[in-house]
Amino acid sequence: MSAPPPLSSLAAVFPPYLADLATRNYSPATIASRKAVLRRFATWAAPRGVTEPRQITLAVLESYQQALARHRRPDGRPLSWGGQAQQLVTLRHFLQWATRQRLLRHNPAQALRLPRRPQHLPRAVLSAAEVESVLVQPDIATPLGLRDRALLEVLYSTGIRRLELIHLALPDLDPVRGVCFVREGKGQKDRVVPIGQRALAWVERYLQEARPQLVVPPDDGTLLLTVRGRPLATNRLSELVHRYVTAAGLRGKGSCHVFRHTLATLLLQGGADVRHIQAILGHADLRTTARYTHVVIDELKAVHQRAHPAEQPLQPPTS
Repeated sequence: MSAPPPLSSLAAVFPPYLADLATRNYSPATIASRKAVLRRFATWAAPRGVTEPRQITLAVLESYQQALARHRRPDGRPLSWGGQAQQLVTLRHFLQWATRQRLLRHNPAQALRLPRRPQHLPRAVLSAAEVESVLVQPDIATPLGLRDRALLEVLYSTGIRRLELIHLALPDLDPVRGVCFVREGKGQKDRVVPIGQRALAWVERYLQEARPQLVVPPDDGTLLLTVRGRPLATNRLSELVHRYVTAAGLRGKGSCHVFRHTLATLLLQGGADVRHIQAILGHADLRTTARYTHVVIDELKAVHQRAHPAEQPLQPPTS
């Protein structure tokens, strides 16, 4: 049996790399994302004479990094830090694999410096009263309205991500223990998060009164269903949550993720330890959670007023 042809071109190397990811249990979404990143790089590289792995040098990578920084979307906005970093990290991972496969003598991405992560505060955080104003927006006299009230309560109580909510199944909620099991969250990591009794009560009402009207056999056990008995699409979920936020008079406050920001901030204000909040949100890096400490400005203002000498009442002069 003859040996396979050498993997010389980028187009020939990408499929084995992606297949290797699949054998190592990377999610289909991650593989699809990396495939798109690699294709984008190959499209940029080909006109510049870079068509083989061995032609990728540090200078080529730095040139591509600069191109990403200059790139503008159709609306004129630049790629975000996360968007740029995703492209470069994927390339670095691919080149590590190519080096192990001896397609390269050394990994040129080892010396590549990623763009600095900006220290942005959460864009929108709701007060407890504002959240309550959003929660009462759905028309709970209808099956879909009751579903929406339940999903809003779950978002607020657990702080789970949009996709994590969509993927919730009936066995993932444990009312006895008061927990919610998140299967294969970000990074394909499972975790257990607390869920409050009020959220569980709304979910139970949805299960009793609304879901039977939405389910279409065979029932795959997905918790939240559309009118056609299918799981919610990500864009559709964002649209409906945004609609309720706007209906509450909170235009520009965001959508699903605002509940995650709000939960973290309110827990911190209530005295929760930042590491406990990290576990609930499923953050791999404590620094991601620590940014919420900068949002709790009321406590900082109170400390400032108590401790700063210039804020103390003036003492009357002694005679």
